Amino acid sequence: MKRRVNWWTSVSLTGTVIKYLSVALLLPLFVALVDGEGVMTFVATIAITLTVGVALERFERDDELGFREGFLMVALTWFGVAVIGTIPYLIAGYGTESMLANPVNALFESMSGFTTTGATVMGDFTIHSRAILIWRQLTQWLGGMGIVVLAVAILPELSVGGAQLMDAEAPGPGLEKLTPRIAETARALWGAYLGFTILQIVLLYGLHLGGMAPNMDVYNAVAHALTTMPTGGFSPEARSIEAFSAAVQWVIIPFMVVAGTNFALFWHVLTGESEQLFEDSEFRAYLGAMAVLSAVIAGLLFTGAGLGAIAGQVPPIIGESEDALRHATFQVTSIMTTTGYASMDFNTWSAPTQYLLLFAMFIGGSAGSTGGAVKVVRWLVILKSLRRELFTTVHPEAISPVRLGGRTVDERAIRGIYAFTLLYVLIFFFGVLFVLVDMTRIQDSLSVLEVMSAVAATLGNVGPGFGAAGPMNNYLVFTQESKLLMVFLMWVGRLEIFPVFVLLTSAYWRS
Repeated sequence: MKRRVNWWTSVSLTGTVIKYLSVALLLPLFVALVDGEGVMTFVATIAITLTVGVALERFERDDELGFREGFLMVALTWFGVAVIGTIPYLIAGYGTESMLANPVNALFESMSGFTTTGATVMGDFTIHSRAILIWRQLTQWLGGMGIVVLAVAILPELSVGGAQLMDAEAPGPGLEKLTPRIAETARALWGAYLGFTILQIVLLYGLHLGGMAPNMDVYNAVAHALTTMPTGGFSPEARSIEAFSAAVQWVIIPFMVVAGTNFALFWHVLTGESEQLFEDSEFRAYLGAMAVLSAVIAGLLFTGAGLGAIAGQVPPIIGESEDALRHATFQVTSIMTTTGYASMDFNTWSAPTQYLLLFAMFIGGSAGSTGGAVKVVRWLVILKSLRRELFTTVHPEAISPVRLGGRTVDERAIRGIYAFTLLYVLIFFFGVLFVLVDMTRIQDSLSVLEVMSAVAATLGNVGPGFGAAGPMNNYLVFTQESKLLMVFLMWVGRLEIFPVFVLLTSAYWRS
């Protein structure tokens, strides 16, 4: 029998997740205790989070969790944790000149953190305590593999219906079930995620101990590992990764590549099926696109054609092969995987080079990774289906299924990918139009490229754009209205649009 959406169940489960978010707040509380700064901020935040979570959890819920309740719970959870995430910013900023004391700015920063976007409204990083900064980075780590996936992994009450929740939240067209039990799959994904994070901390701090990274102390090693693996990009340094040595930049590159790879492939490697990694067509296309873009941009930087009119203001790069290759590879990897780190200010690059980076913003990482944007697998299916259409135009009697990795792609899945991509592009153009009109209203003269990059960077969860929203600047230049729109873009972008937009349809709410 068909039934209406039991939204009390979704609200109650959201409350459970919010309640356990208070556990994560113990890390910034520990940093605050060590530094003797901002302790009451996190004590108060933990108290408020627990109160709100328990209050919501008390709503009566049904043990049967259908896909409709799953969509609603996932959408509510991501919005709810972002709202809760503003509390430390608001308390710590109260009575100060911090831009995070403004509720819209705080919500922008929090949503950017949990969705692993990395766009920031912070200007002067030195006025914020290390506890606030570590909270900012922790939100990205929690959001990277997925808050709901984590909840399914550790909360027994979500084992029933966990598959619907993970499908609704997981980035990409589909979730590969690695083990018979969905909770075990969730734990496997989070285990790989945690393992790579610890490995990166060890390597970064090892560089420091080896004298190759003077600034990479324990705090910075932890902070950057927490924001690399979720492809987040919230560095505690205003100059991002430019503040660190070349050795640090080379070490971070492969971890960004790993973060943008389907984590299920690493599970296969660990279980002795390593051949699946390089036989995976999406993984090969992902590496291929990254290598081609890096090589082209490295050539442009090496010859000087990739630098703009203010090239003299940046470190020497023309004719320096290692510098050109490192910065090109770092920026392409950072933008394509939607990490958002910067090894140098790419605002100083020429317009054609920036357009290549803008193009990379739409490619994204792999399905099942922590990366955002459209995803490589969708582009592969679109290109293969377009080639199929050309072939069947010449040979109308031919039956030519679209194949990926030796398997036939279901026609319904192809339609879904076209629908997602079309909706993604429409939202992007609506966002650009809204922000352009809004900025014209206040007579601000941002260029079209600046606005396009800011909208693409927030919708694709990339982080920095160009110009005013560039890697060494921030999003404060935008109005409150535009920032609220970008909060919405980050939210729908992280949830791959449909789990949010389906809530706006009448069919979803009808019995």
